[in-house]
Amino acid sequence: MSENPYVNKPWLKSYDDDVPYELGYPEINISKFLDDTTKEFGGRTAIWFLNHKVTYKKFKDIAERVATALVNLGVKKGDTVALMLPNMPQFPFSFYGVQKAGGIVTACSVLHTEHELAYQLNDSGAEIIIAWDTQLEKINNVKDRTRLRHVIITNIFDYAPMANPLGKREPPEIAGTIQFLNLVNKTKPNPPKFETNAKEDVAVLQYTGGTTGLPKGAMLTHFNLVANCMQMYEWTKSIAERGKVTAVTTLPLFHIYGMQVCMNSFIYSGTTIALHPDPRDQKGLFEVIKATHPAMLPGVPTMYMRLLERDDLEDYVKDLKHIKVCNSGAAPLPPEVLKEFEERTGAIIVEGYGMTEASPATHVNPFKGTRKVGSVGLALPDTEYKIVSIDDYTKIMPQGESGEIMIKGPQVMKGYWNKPEETANQLKDGWLLTGDIGMMDEDGYLFIVDRKKDMINISGFKVYPRELEDVMFEYEAIENAAVIGLPDPNAAGNEIVKAFVVLKDGYRESDEMKAEIKEFLRKNVAPYKVPKQIEFRKELKESLVGKVLRKELKDVEARKRGEEV
Repeated sequence: MSENPYVNKPWLKSYDDDVPYELGYPEINISKFLDDTTKEFGGRTAIWFLNHKVTYKKFKDIAERVATALVNLGVKKGDTVALMLPNMPQFPFSFYGVQKAGGIVTACSVLHTEHELAYQLNDSGAEIIIAWDTQLEKINNVKDRTRLRHVIITNIFDYAPMANPLGKREPPEIAGTIQFLNLVNKTKPNPPKFETNAKEDVAVLQYTGGTTGLPKGAMLTHFNLVANCMQMYEWTKSIAERGKVTAVTTLPLFHIYGMQVCMNSFIYSGTTIALHPDPRDQKGLFEVIKATHPAMLPGVPTMYMRLLERDDLEDYVKDLKHIKVCNSGAAPLPPEVLKEFEERTGAIIVEGYGMTEASPATHVNPFKGTRKVGSVGLALPDTEYKIVSIDDYTKIMPQGESGEIMIKGPQVMKGYWNKPEETANQLKDGWLLTGDIGMMDEDGYLFIVDRKKDMINISGFKVYPRELEDVMFEYEAIENAAVIGLPDPNAAGNEIVKAFVVLKDGYRESDEMKAEIKEFLRKNVAPYKVPKQIEFRKELKESLVGKVLRKELKDVEARKRGEEV
């Protein structure tokens, strides 16, 4: 491979003064974060949930009871335990319990279908699952097709007695399951002793979305997770002093962004985590903010969009003033949304970038220095990146030109679980091929152009859906938009642009509106980028972290053409 022309790492000159270029990372089990923070801030509230508080000391005690119980149920070092929980205290209790037992966590979405759940349980080899009791029917329906031996269930009220109309819970045992609360209460904490090889031992098997083929389990080691938490802390320490702040966690903890940015990094820094169970419940989110006065609110673009749509936003602006910074990640943030949110709330949104395979964070905009709107910022300490040709990853593109992003750093995964071929396709001499197209500017800031697989080819011209969608968000009638490429029926190998549009209230779906949108776009983008087709939708299906599922739109169109998907 040709030498990296950015050996001078141009992004370093834009770092905030208090952020080091390099760090030393201890080779530890990630559960040591909880031990160290408990020593320093044992009496501090670790988790706030439905007005119930759990101190770091109590958190550690419960995690060690969970670890002991898991060992008693047969968990050995290197065994996988599945978690299928929304944002409630039982998720961090279980996560750290599994780590203290020497196990590997695989987190399952509570939105998984039976098919998706069975696949992940079988692929990961999990024999124990700790789950929200509402998921029991789903689990029972797939249990016989998996290696599951034990199903541990828990209720939203188990650690929220003040929210439970019946007061303190003593859950009845259900045949074929074990009640989490009863198990914890009857187990004395006696976690096993074992050695952790931090760079080799997998802490988390995190399954990627599976937008192409079946989902793959990214093997994230203890070293990967520990390094990424420390990188993020160094970036934010000017506003997130250890043991001093509260942060809202509304993003799902079973997603890598929630798990790392909104749980592990906060535990490392002794932050109080205010848990909110449903990111789509904006009223509830406002109430959590009002009750806890957080300094940090990590989010995703759709969350900020939905908050802006609320008629009662102004009622909560004084509470939002406590927030020093909002992170945005997981999907591109339209500049119009950032601008309006900041104007109306006074909060600052700092956009970043990452992916499951990088534990996840690789880039963030500076907190005090130049924040470039539209950019995902600078590479974190000890992280390198380069832009390579879309067709040949050994060819490095000059600054200012777009290509595929490659990343190297201590947070990059060990590989994909039981998938050596896919691992070899993504990891090249320690560099991760991301599948994302980006551009590095003259100052080393990264701009995301789009996903490689979403690029549209029109007579040799490249159209990036994200660029077009950002422009569409500027049109007054459009609430949400997604762009895909379809085969051109008149030219084999070519594509045409199709846009799916959700209109704001008060605007009517009509041919005239389609014409107005096209006219607006003609004034703002090259003619070949203007959609040939526009379809109105009442809503666009999104993932839990706010990414519009373009693949589903493509599948619907393929079925219309009579193709199998």
